[in-house]
Amino acid sequence: MTGTITATSEAAFSEILRYVAQGLPLNASQSEKAFGLIMDGVAGDVRIAGFLMALRARGETADELLGAVRAVRARMKTVPDAPEGTIDVCGTGGDGHGTLNISTSVAFVLAALGVPVAKHGNRALSSRAGASDVLEALGVALRDDAAELGASLHEDRLAFLAAPLHHPAMRHAGPARRELGVRTLFNLIGPMCNPANVTRQMIGVSDPAFPNIIVSVLQQLGSEKVWAVCGEVPENTAASNFIDEVTLAGATRVTALENNEVIHFELTPEMAGLNRAPVAAIAGGGAAENAIALEALLRGSTGPYRDTVLFNAACALHIAGRGSVLVNGKPDAHALRDLVAMAASAIDTGAALTALQTARGRAIPHTMQAPSETVPGPSDRTVTKCSTIRETRDA
Repeated sequence: MTGTITATSEAAFSEILRYVAQGLPLNASQSEKAFGLIMDGVAGDVRIAGFLMALRARGETADELLGAVRAVRARMKTVPDAPEGTIDVCGTGGDGHGTLNISTSVAFVLAALGVPVAKHGNRALSSRAGASDVLEALGVALRDDAAELGASLHEDRLAFLAAPLHHPAMRHAGPARRELGVRTLFNLIGPMCNPANVTRQMIGVSDPAFPNIIVSVLQQLGSEKVWAVCGEVPENTAASNFIDEVTLAGATRVTALENNEVIHFELTPEMAGLNRAPVAAIAGGGAAENAIALEALLRGSTGPYRDTVLFNAACALHIAGRGSVLVNGKPDAHALRDLVAMAASAIDTGAALTALQTARGRAIPHTMQAPSETVPGPSDRTVTKCSTIRETRDA
């Protein structure tokens, strides 16, 4: 294969499959073609599974991720005209720690501070409660009308974008992913395909091999400011030694796109003025249990859950341009603590709770299918929102 796929339909995918079976990498154009054929329903389940495993066995490249993201973005149902500076906070999932819903909580805090948040989320796939599950338990509508979602972003500074409603073409990959039961390139795609086309993101990544690739691809796609965060979990657990969020359990590795440059640094709870706590301190449960904990947090409950949300929200505030935690490319503890205090004020004044109550007052929820066969959607920590059924590590 010389770089241009000329065959059509099934023949084209067969050509691609033979190519990757030899251990050869695809360029971005070839990858876009391949993933487009998958999402157009051309490739059967067996060939999709073979293709994904060939990429995984050899090791996925930045070009392959770039092409895949382009293909998904070309087919998603968008939310146009998002406010300037709109941000998303989500993760790839796959760490197996099953914590409370962090990024959804952060979304309410950010919105309360006037930061527009287009929160991409999903139902649980292999865990018990995803963002969409918890939002429904909280009485928050899940909608797919672009005009309504746009109004929410502009008026309330918050819209929840349920992945199955915005990525219907992904249903064609679902059966193969479910049967494979392991991480594939699709796990990385969801957080990189926000339907509001945000250019500011904090993406939690549970595998330290991928932050550089994710940030590089988003830079090529025109993102303005991105942090890919990967928290270290030093305690002895049956799950991963990493978590896809800024953590209290240990250091958090950050790969950041700042001023069109990619930089690397670490954050610790001590820098933020917060106490360390094991991941077990924020263990979650089902949708109802997590919803109760989230509302209690917004009503002023204290402890490791609140501190984790504040830490993540402070970083998101930096990405949103509401402050800066970096001085000459290195984290500044005083600035970080100032943003932690700003995030805390959103909860302590009741503004974050008001954001939840406002979201409850929006339109009647959309009836949404379980996403196990439809989406690569982003994770909200307690589920593998971008991952497949029976994933060995869960977020």
